[in-house]
Amino acid sequence: MTDSALSTGEVQRTVLSNGIRVITEAMPHVRSVSVGVWVGTGSRHEGQEENGICHFIEHMLFKGTTSRTAEQIARSVDSIGGNLDAFTGRELVGFNTKVLDEHLSLAFDVLSDLVLHPLFLTEDVEKEKGVILEELKMDQDNPEYLVHEIFTANFWRDHPIGKPILGTKDTVSRFTRERVADYYSRNYVPSNITITAAGRLAHERMVELVRERFEDLPAAPVARSDPEPATHARIAIRNKKALQQVHLCLGVPSYPLSHESRFTCFGLNTLLGGGMSSRLFQNIREKQGLAYSVFSELNPYRDTGCLAVYAGTSLGAARKVVSSTVQEFQRLKQDPVEEEELRRAKDYMKGSLVLSLESTGSRMANLARQELYFERFASLDELLESIERISSEDVQRVAQTFFESKQIALTVLGRLDGFRISRQDLAC
Repeated sequence: MTDSALSTGEVQRTVLSNGIRVITEAMPHVRSVSVGVWVGTGSRHEGQEENGICHFIEHMLFKGTTSRTAEQIARSVDSIGGNLDAFTGRELVGFNTKVLDEHLSLAFDVLSDLVLHPLFLTEDVEKEKGVILEELKMDQDNPEYLVHEIFTANFWRDHPIGKPILGTKDTVSRFTRERVADYYSRNYVPSNITITAAGRLAHERMVELVRERFEDLPAAPVARSDPEPATHARIAIRNKKALQQVHLCLGVPSYPLSHESRFTCFGLNTLLGGGMSSRLFQNIREKQGLAYSVFSELNPYRDTGCLAVYAGTSLGAARKVVSSTVQEFQRLKQDPVEEEELRRAKDYMKGSLVLSLESTGSRMANLARQELYFERFASLDELLESIERISSEDVQRVAQTFFESKQIALTVLGRLDGFRISRQDLAC
């Protein structure tokens, strides 16, 4: 097989003969380059006994390769003033670096080395278990994180997408070198790898660097079962006496990331709780003084999504915060958004989008997102036009679709002293 190539404006795409995709965006006015290696496996693809293994492998890849120790990996990028990072999500794992353009070759050599040639030494596996078990304890001590984890586990009950990305104490403790290496070999294959880069670069040079290091990787399919998750409107009350606040997470289903109404969903989220002028912030914090932190967030995935509201408040105010949130749901269902408010939300979204895409790192990540979820590249102008097309009728239609009592899930975490809430309290 031969390589294939595509060019769309400043974005260029080449597929190597083994299936690895290389996408770049030239930004000649900057002096930096950001490069990412994206692997299409995340916590939703893990088996029950594998929960947390994608995150574990992400850690292990920094523990040394056949040609570099862990310290040499860190020093190689630090010595040129760059950074090297990684993260694990529910649907993918990303490894990335940002350096001056003159150091691209060295940085990519380090990045590709840690992805392609990990050692997975038994002693490192055992040590890293301890590190991640401490990370789990740290997150358990973070109530905002914990309430979201409990909410997610209930919202996508009985599906891997609802499992914690870090895994659990039991699953992590049982990881072995053999299990880690097996999962790596099944998923870190060319058909599952995308490489994106943005900044001061030449596409042909980037393809050459990728070909030098990745072309010998044999093509192989990724075989796995990945059923579509169902959502569940559960009410979960969790008592934790050590907390001073009550933490609430209240959410409804939403559209997947590639749905035609995705921009309307982002607009709805912005109106509801996406900024300081949002309805939740103005009502619950500014007018009623019930919470310091209150916001909404949209979490869309390949085939599902969730719009969730978070607030930290007192036990005495918790019921009022829930009822105020549900009232905002009801307002969005019943009353069309006025043009002035919609205009502010659109301008907020457009400003956030433009500002977020001014860095090479965000452009690099945007290339990966568009490749993995849309298989096409929308220009900034096209994205801005999509935001501009959001109408009051669209927002009301989406609100009426999802803001129903029978679809609302709620998690309450804190020193609750017998606090209870029922489905009737969520009527909207």
